[in-house]
Amino acid sequence: MLELIKYIVGQFAEDKEHVDYVVEETDDAINVTVLLSDSDMGKVIGKQGKIAKALRTLVRAATPKNSKKYNIEIREQEA
Repeated sequence: MLELIKYIVGQFAEDKEHVDYVVEETDDAINVTVLLSDSDMGKVIGKQGKIAKALRTLVRAATPKNSKKYNIEIREQEA
């Protein structure tokens, strides 16, 4: 599933070298934090968050039924 997230984010991010992914697994979920440069934040989130919402919807649809839930958070990298 991480490959799907990386592929979709890679389509919108221009500064692909500075995109990092932090994956934390809990008992009932897998939390994926996408860290982007400031210039890519708007491109990946989209107007009114439409691209981010679509990303979450695609990941939810692609996740097997009895699998852990994926939570995706998009944040700016700290300098």
